[in-house]
Amino acid sequence: MIHDPLFKVDLLSYTPNPNRVMYAALHTDYSEDYIADTWEQTLDSLSEEKAGGIVVKRLLEGNRGHWGCIEHVGFVFAAGYFPHSMMQQLRTHRVGVSFDVQSFRYSGHRIIDVADGKRSVDDVFYLRPVGRYADRQGDPYEYTQERREHHKQRCLEAAKQYKEDVEIYGLSEEHARGLIPFDTRQHFVVSTNARSFFHIMDLRWKKDAQGEIQAFCDLAFPLVQNVLPEISDWYLKNRAKKALLAP
Repeated sequence: MIHDPLFKVDLLSYTPNPNRVMYAALHTDYSEDYIADTWEQTLDSLSEEKAGGIVVKRLLEGNRGHWGCIEHVGFVFAAGYFPHSMMQQLRTHRVGVSFDVQSFRYSGHRIIDVADGKRSVDDVFYLRPVGRYADRQGDPYEYTQERREHHKQRCLEAAKQYKEDVEIYGLSEEHARGLIPFDTRQHFVVSTNARSFFHIMDLRWKKDAQGEIQAFCDLAFPLVQNVLPEISDWYLKNRAKKALLAP
């Protein structure tokens, strides 16, 4: 498993009273009454823990697959220092997910900082840790320190070329960025409803997913588990890392 020390995921916000919101949604499906009229009573009489248990029992247990009510709860994450390729893997999941991503058009000065020695190569460009990996056919190979140092030098040379293009030849950042390494680190904000979050976990937390997206899942899941412990615990026991069909 890849765990780059710079990778970060933080939870910026989430729907208040999330389990009770889901409960209200499922209760609406069979209630004769307008749910808002009893909302304050629900908040007073039903705990988040109990509401979460009801959601699991009535919607998820026994592979019922009633995920619709879970869509009413949302999360907003900040993710930092991930390679551009990880962002590409994550953004394929568009249903119920929205992104804002650090631009290489407006935020290229950090690349010049590498050329000037003000930032390290590893702070701006992502290279996998030294270790054993496997290719798409499952054949193992060794990524050595010697090879990684060679790649770091290539990144430094690209940063110097970028600086030259921008400062001497007057190229715009959006033009000069075409020569920088593909896996330059990027920060982004992603918002998703709870159902889409677990959909991402199903597809990107499995063992054959790329290591960087698995690292994102490793960091993001505990944040959701703190908010939705009952559903998350059910998910860990029944779906996590099993490559099941996403909900």
